Amino acid sequence: MAGLMSRASLVVKSKFSKLLDHAEDPAETLDYSYEKQLELLQNVKRGIADVVTAKKRLELQETQIQQSIVKLDGQARQALAANREDLARQALERKSGLQQQLQGLDQQATQLEAQQEKLVASEKALSAKVEAFRTQKETIKAQYSAAEAQVKIGEAATGIGEQMADTGLAIQRAKDKTEQMQARASAIDELTTSGALEDFTSDQTDLDRQLSAVASQSQVDDELAKMKAELPAGGKQVEKQKELEK
Repeated sequence: MAGLMSRASLVVKSKFSKLLDHAEDPAETLDYSYEKQLELLQNVKRGIADVVTAKKRLELQETQIQQSIVKLDGQARQALAANREDLARQALERKSGLQQQLQGLDQQATQLEAQQEKLVASEKALSAKVEAFRTQKETIKAQYSAAEAQVKIGEAATGIGEQMADTGLAIQRAKDKTEQMQARASAIDELTTSGALEDFTSDQTDLDRQLSAVASQSQVDDELAKMKAELPAGGKQVEKQKELEK
C-alpha cells in the first residue's frame, strides 16, 4: 500500500511539474527573480544606512560625554582651589564613570564601523551580481523571444504547407470525379444511341425507334427525288454527268 501511494504521489508530482513547465513564462520568471534580487540589495542598503545612523548617534553621545568630562575636570580643579576636596573627589568620580562609558561607546563605534565595512563590501558584490544577472536576464529573454518567434514562424509555415497539400488533394479529387462523370455521361450517350440502354423515360420501344428511323430515311429519299424532278434540263444533264462519273 505504501509503495502504491508513493507511486501515485510521484505521478501527481510529475504531472503537476509538467503543468507548471507549460504555464511558466521564462521572461516573467527572470523578471521576478531580478525584482527579488533588487529587494535584497535594497535591504542591504537600508542596513548600511541604519549602521551609519547608529554611528552618528554614538558620535553625538561621545561628543556630549567628552564635553561633560572636560567640564567635570574643570570643576574638580575649582573645588581643590577652594579647599573642597570632597567636591573635587565627587567630580572626579563622575568623570571616571563618564570615561568608562566613553570607552564602551568607542568599542561600539568600532564594531559598527566593522559592520558597516562588511555591509558595504556585501552591497558592492551583490550590486555587481544583480547587474550581471540583469544583463544575462535580458540576453536570455531576447534569445527566448527570438526562438519563440522562430517556432511560431515554423508552425505557421508548416500549417501553410499542410493546407496547400490538402488543397492540392482536393483539386485532384475534384478532377478525378469530373473525369469519371464525363466518362459516365459519354458511356450513357453511346449506349442510348446504340439502343443497348433503354430510355425508361420514353414510351417508345427499340422497334419503334428503328421503324421511325426507316420512315425518316424514306421521307428523306422521297424529298430528294422530288427535288431532282423539279430541276431544269441543264440540271438533269449535270445530274446524269455526275452519275456517269460515279
